[in-house]
Amino acid sequence: MPAPLRQIAALALLLTLAAPAAHAQVYRWVDAEGVIHLSSEKPPAGVKAERIRVGGTSRSSAPGPSAGSSAGSPGPAGSAASTSPSRPTPASTVPVVEREALLSRLRTRECVIALEALDRKTSGAEPTSTAEIRRLKQTAELNCSDDPERRRREEELASQLRMANSPACDQARDQLWQMLEPGSGAPRERVRSQQSYVDEHCTPPVR
Repeated sequence: MPAPLRQIAALALLLTLAAPAAHAQVYRWVDAEGVIHLSSEKPPAGVKAERIRVGGTSRSSAPGPSAGSSAGSPGPAGSAASTSPSRPTPASTVPVVEREALLSRLRTRECVIALEALDRKTSGAEPTSTAEIRRLKQTAELNCSDDPERRRREEELASQLRMANSPACDQARDQLWQMLEPGSGAPRERVRSQQSYVDEHCTPPVR
């Protein structure tokens, strides 16, 4: 085969392998009841959904660049012959794996937010309604894990989020900002202690 034809054939093959990665995505939508849905499948016809594309789907299990070469840059000529890289993950499976990982992270996020809001609203901390409680429960049921260990972890994250959203953390963050203001005169050790408290207790585990 002439060289130009070989180049065209190689380019066509690369585009074919890259096609699944280019279209790897998940869908997020809110139904008429306000319940949040996440899926790797398209929503029902007529439903407006947000498409979230999977990033980094071109990665493989091959080792990173050797010292002296930057990420994504080819190594010196002939270096491939002197090393034994692991076999790359087939291009067709990479988008599927990464899409499912992204879907799991997004579901965890929606689960944690729903659990925290349920705890806050059912405790009487703020006004709510039967419809709102039902919406939050349905969102949690759709997105929280059925695995007991993962569900415990999601509940722990919801508890951390509740603390981060609490008045105590609002006050702690305000105090830290006041300490960091020029001319505040706050002792360095006190600033460090306050910063440590905010970092440990008042940083939301999901956003």
